[in-house]
Amino acid sequence: MTFQLGSALLDACVLSILEKEDAYGYSLTQEVQSVMDISESTLYPVLRRLQKADFLITYDQPFQGRNRRYYQITGLGRLRLLELLTEWKIYKEKVDSVLLGGNLDG
Repeated sequence: MTFQLGSALLDACVLSILEKEDAYGYSLTQEVQSVMDISESTLYPVLRRLQKADFLITYDQPFQGRNRRYYQITGLGRLRLLELLTEWKIYKEKVDSVLLGGNLDG
C-alpha cells in the first residue's frame, strides 16, 4: 500500500488481530504485513507501548525448546479497539466522500 498509515491505525490492526486470538510477535507481524508495510522492528515498540497502556498483556509458552512470548488483549484494550473502530468508520466515510465524490458504492 502506498498510503502512509498512522499509529492509531496500526494500533487498531494489532488489537483487532489479538481480539480474535492471542498471537506471538512474528505471527502478528505477518498478519499486519498482509495489510500494511511494516517490519518486526516497527511492530515491537508498538506492542510495548500497547502493553504499557494496559491494552495488552504477555505470557510465555514453550515452543520447540524455547519460550515464545504471546500477546493477549485486555478488557481495556477491547475498549480502545472499539474507540479506534468508531474513529476509523468516521474517517473512512469522510475520505470516501472526497475520493469517491459521494458515490460510496465505488
